[in-house]
Amino acid sequence: MAIVLKLIAFTPNAANVVAASAKLCYSPSGAADILEGLDSKKIESFLKMLNETGHMSPFEHVSYTFAIEGISRVATHQLVRHRLASYSQQSQRYVEMNVPSCIVPPSILENEYALEIFQKQVDFTWECYKKLVLLGIAKEDARFILPHGAESRIVVTMNARELHLFFSLRLCKRAQWEIREVARQMFMLVRKASPELFVTGGPSCIVNGTCEEAHPCGDPYSSLENMLSK
Repeated sequence: MAIVLKLIAFTPNAANVVAASAKLCYSPSGAADILEGLDSKKIESFLKMLNETGHMSPFEHVSYTFAIEGISRVATHQLVRHRLASYSQQSQRYVEMNVPSCIVPPSILENEYALEIFQKQVDFTWECYKKLVLLGIAKEDARFILPHGAESRIVVTMNARELHLFFSLRLCKRAQWEIREVARQMFMLVRKASPELFVTGGPSCIVNGTCEEAHPCGDPYSSLENMLSK
């Protein structure tokens, strides 16, 4: 099952909002007139300064909301570790899991015998789940037997600063394959929505030109385009 992401909402004129917030920090402008005189050159100058100095708090004033489906609960458990975000996930407590959908890792898809074992167990697990529900067991209890790989859906909202941190961790080649694909699609969507705020992004090998991981992968990305290609 393919991972599907949609950017369903985001702060309009995000670059203006970030630049105006920075302007309030570095000039005598009052709150009422921080947007005045902000032409494209001044916005670009403010954003460049913020990136160079690492003053990222103005990026917190803009946010992005994504609808994600076709991912496992393994991946969503990793997502919710990013605490400066908001989440709404499909509930296995209230929604009956009628369709035996389970995300299959590529390593298993590539191995015919492994796939046979995997699929047989998934089918058996769902049969057990259905039998428990038919016996009158509450869905919130029957779900205990479902696999971590069960397909899930989730809505995620993050501000631009948290997204940059998220991308630095989850676009790294050492990140798990599934959440790395989520991060890749998210990055492509926000770059299109707010290109000025995401001129670059990702792990240190892209942003700083050198790996800062304690245990490097040994195969750093050669370019931003290389990172974003499948």
